[in-house]
Amino acid sequence: MPAGEFTMGDSSGDRNPGDGELPLHRVALEAFEIDATTVTNDDFARFVDDTGYRTEAEVFGFSAVFHLAVSAPAGDVMGAAAGSPWWLGVRGADWAHPGGRSSTLDGIGDHPVVHISWTDAQAYCAWAGRRLPTEAEWEYAARGGLDGRKYPWGDEEVDEGGWRANIWQGEFPRVNTREDGYLTTAPVRAFDRNGYGLWQPVGNVWEWCADWFSPRTYTEELAIDPRGPAPSGARVLRGGSYLCHISYCNRYRNAARSQNTPDSSMGNAGFRTVAA
Repeated sequence: MPAGEFTMGDSSGDRNPGDGELPLHRVALEAFEIDATTVTNDDFARFVDDTGYRTEAEVFGFSAVFHLAVSAPAGDVMGAAAGSPWWLGVRGADWAHPGGRSSTLDGIGDHPVVHISWTDAQAYCAWAGRRLPTEAEWEYAARGGLDGRKYPWGDEEVDEGGWRANIWQGEFPRVNTREDGYLTTAPVRAFDRNGYGLWQPVGNVWEWCADWFSPRTYTEELAIDPRGPAPSGARVLRGGSYLCHISYCNRYRNAARSQNTPDSSMGNAGFRTVAA
């Protein structure tokens, strides 16, 4: 990514209250390098083979799986998440078994690795000699040089002229018509690249960022190479996922923000890395 400035925050009017997508503000960044894709299952397998690393989902013995993606004995299903019954705690679900212990990575080596916590992503970065992007770096790269636009490709909607990202189609959370071709993850090089050459910065999987989360970040942060607020209980996630839908999670936008605790893992969150 070349050094430059951009307007950070939501200019579309589709922001989610409480996410802290405002105020709009100019941010300047130094040049940096970012992965063209999210880290894949094959990438993460090389890391595990080299280090023997065990993810937090493996240590805890379970992770969160979308209810239509479960592939496990009934006894492995621990129950639904409070307030989000489409998320089920599944014993044996982890990066190598994304749907549960009856699932494998066969045929999906080029899909994004999931069930990765922020802590797991940090461990991978240390092995690779890289780091997680700051929230500002992520948004700058995702915009692909299109300042003030809603999506990485501009302002056209996701399905205008053919599907541009992997999100939910149909009636969430029961019926996915799969018009884009996928129920869950898609290969990391599906759809088109943005103007900076990034594949799928929105949709497919949420991407961990380095920053702690605060809904007041944009009122407090520096305008030059911001690194996020003081420590809180959650880290930033960006980009939305295959579960995003206009009726439920309208966060498959450049400016959209989300959060989760650093030890959380789920079947729709992964990461990409950067270097100075």
